[in-house]
Amino acid sequence: MSTRIAFLKGHGTENDFVIVPDPDNAVELTPAAVAAVCDRRAGLGGDGVLHVVRSAAHPEARAMAAQAEWFMDYRNGDGSVAEMCGNGVRVFARYLQHAGHVSEGDLAIATRGGVKTVHIAKDGDITVGMGRARLPEGEVTVRVGERSWPARNVNMGNPHAVAFVDDLADAGDLLSPPPFSPASAYPEGVNVEFVVDRGPRHVAMRVHERGSGETRSCGTGACAVAVAAARRDGTDPAVTGTPATYTVDVPGGRLVITERPDGEIEMTGPAVIVAEGEFDPAWLESVVG
Repeated sequence: MSTRIAFLKGHGTENDFVIVPDPDNAVELTPAAVAAVCDRRAGLGGDGVLHVVRSAAHPEARAMAAQAEWFMDYRNGDGSVAEMCGNGVRVFARYLQHAGHVSEGDLAIATRGGVKTVHIAKDGDITVGMGRARLPEGEVTVRVGERSWPARNVNMGNPHAVAFVDDLADAGDLLSPPPFSPASAYPEGVNVEFVVDRGPRHVAMRVHERGSGETRSCGTGACAVAVAAARRDGTDPAVTGTPATYTVDVPGGRLVITERPDGEIEMTGPAVIVAEGEFDPAWLESVVG
């Protein structure tokens, strides 16, 4: 592999990503390569990879090409494919702006979770239309050590289990996935959020992201938390007819989530590009495997 491949590094509330611009979908990103790139000691380090591809050039996105020019081919830090990443969409949009593909204002980005509408504000924050939450029926329990809590099953295009706890330390180290039951609730694993109250419509969370471990932030997780909190608090917008806005503190910063009476959810937060460079061809060849 003699061609040098460019990359950038960015983060959204410290949920960090390696960005690989590849408009023509010419770069092979095997699970092993992604995991090596995301390794924080032997690679660049990141919670995941944002593979930037034109929708028309990717078989999973061609059907969305008329709606969105760009496809976020997102991979978790362990190399597995994910449907959606809320912080990732904001960083993806910031990259498109950084590269001159888009400017301030509205755009659409294709993801495996569907086409997402994005607004890049003049003040720098980015708002993403996250779609509607689905609330699968059935009771779910999550466990840390000998303790367990009921959790709300929320699907934001990817699965979440939201547990309200007394102290964020109750979540333990979150190095391994918290056990959950029943197993049938999440046949492909789940993102688990542990949540405490900070004030009226203001919560804080920690999260174990499926395929990445504990991360500093999770955009879809913050949305799931806001949805679960609104149902718990009796502020479901579909019932009240009034939008519900929650401030969600994550270890890496703050996100603002608004759910509207029609069910549409918007997430607003920062996104930053911090570095860019090129992979060493010999190293990348050694891990593509």
